[in-house]
Amino acid sequence: MSDPVFLPPFDPVPVATLAEWVGGELPRDGGEVEIAAVGPLEDSAPGQLVFFDNVKYLPMLAETRAAACLVARRFADKVPDGVVPIVVGEPYRAWGMILGRLYPASMRPPVIDASEGVSEFARVSDSAILEAGVVVEAGVVIGAGAEVGAGTRIQANAVIGPGVRIGRDCSIGANAVLQYALLGDRVILHPGVCVGQDGFGFAMGAAGHLKVPQIGRVIIQNDVEIGANTTVDRGANRDTIVGEGTKIDNQVQIGHNVVIGRHCVIVSQVGISGSATLQDYVAIGGQSGVRGHVTIGMGAQIAAVSVVEGDVPAGARYGGVPAKPVKVWFREVMTLSKLAERGLGDRPARKNKDEKS
Repeated sequence: MSDPVFLPPFDPVPVATLAEWVGGELPRDGGEVEIAAVGPLEDSAPGQLVFFDNVKYLPMLAETRAAACLVARRFADKVPDGVVPIVVGEPYRAWGMILGRLYPASMRPPVIDASEGVSEFARVSDSAILEAGVVVEAGVVIGAGAEVGAGTRIQANAVIGPGVRIGRDCSIGANAVLQYALLGDRVILHPGVCVGQDGFGFAMGAAGHLKVPQIGRVIIQNDVEIGANTTVDRGANRDTIVGEGTKIDNQVQIGHNVVIGRHCVIVSQVGISGSATLQDYVAIGGQSGVRGHVTIGMGAQIAAVSVVEGDVPAGARYGGVPAKPVKVWFREVMTLSKLAERGLGDRPARKNKDEKS
């Protein structure tokens, strides 16, 4: 059985054209060399484009057999003879820009039902409004009064609740569920994303836990991308907000009333409790937790597997459990490590002076 190919191949592209796409320079001859594929640095082949962006992989760069390599200026002379260096300021970013041109289909969840327009196997309310160019795949359900902007694709078995509004050129992945939600333009939701379900709100007491109605919405602004199986609860008494350009990984939980600023990055398995605020450009590493009602300041970074229990200043770098400035955290870890190496934890307990020998 032949290997399946999920992305169509591209026509060969001259190195000079690739350099033009990313504003790169060619310090050597070779602009006419054609690139027919891309590949990893450590397993490259003739005709391929690769990139180098980590000094750890210098030995691999020295042995690459690729046709061309995206590289920062300070490493251009390390590119071996026979390989055309494309000098750029940020090789990985340039790599992403080129791949987006070569494989445009990879930029959004893959099309499941290739038909255009509204599938005969979809169920769309008569009162829903769909602008020109909307694609609704088989199994989709769109509720009363929902609005979908031009160029948006809703993939198989997604559910769009009553009154939900989706902007233009969005991509709603298979089995996604949207309710009580307003989405801007160019929003990408990967398969299984759930937006607008109940926030976790209960008045707890000895007589039982009283469910408190969650009456807010979810507002997702332009150019947000949310990974598979992530959940975004609707607000309890105000809106849950995800700011423009923010990127959220798979399996993230965002509680009710959370406000996330613009261009934040939230990695997989992060949990953000209700009413927390992330200001613009915050980055949170995987498997971290954020306590409710705290504020993480603009540009702050939280290390992976950390727990944020209090406010974090703008621009700070925090880590640990509970999270603290990374210099303090590293100092604590090193101190404990040194104590463990000395075996202090293994010493027998001292006897009380009143105990007999």
